[in-house]
Amino acid sequence: MDILKNIQEIKFQKTFKIMNSLQVSVIVPVYNQDLYVTRCIRSLLHQSIDPKEYEIIVINDASTDNTENVLKPYLENIRYMANPVNLGLAGTLNTGIKNSKSQFIVRVDADDWVHQDYLHILRLHLNLNLDMDAIACDYKLVDSKQKVINICNCEKEPIGCGIMFRYENLIKIGLYDESFRAREEEDLRIRFLKKYNIERVQLPLYYYRQHDKNKTKDVEEMEKYLKELNDKHG
Repeated sequence: MDILKNIQEIKFQKTFKIMNSLQVSVIVPVYNQDLYVTRCIRSLLHQSIDPKEYEIIVINDASTDNTENVLKPYLENIRYMANPVNLGLAGTLNTGIKNSKSQFIVRVDADDWVHQDYLHILRLHLNLNLDMDAIACDYKLVDSKQKVINICNCEKEPIGCGIMFRYENLIKIGLYDESFRAREEEDLRIRFLKKYNIERVQLPLYYYRQHDKNKTKDVEEMEKYLKELNDKHG
């Protein structure tokens, strides 16, 4: 049965590649990140893989700052979408995934950035290992001035970013739960790991920025959705 399953998966991969030259969709949700989003976009535009093999989907979640104007110089190189009303992070991520054209999905938050080989290394692991359902990389924790604070193990200290998923697996688990306005990545991870695996690349390819506007700094909101998470999953 395992051999038959592998053959079926190989056929799926080959069919997908023939139908679509794109392999990776990078989802960038943006809400009031005009100070940081250009650093994020520049890092994604300078990846070491062929630009024809990936797309950058930027979704503006009804920002009230200067985000829209800051993104204008990049519109020719990205797929830009704008939510008419604020959907929250989970809803915005789902919008990006549903509009993606690739077999691999990876999220990069607008206030973070990535190494130039980020997409190459994660994609390589999934292409060469059909038994891998998703692949995560370690990350560098940086401050608002881009100074490295710590290098983190993505298994011991998981975050919602720096993980490349197979598109069909995200669809099968029902994408992000949009009722979660925080801890949406924790809920997704719990549901994903019930059916699939997330492997680790021991390379810090993701730069996770800490600053005053981080959503995780809202203690009341985080505690509220921790309770929601416990109520849902026990």
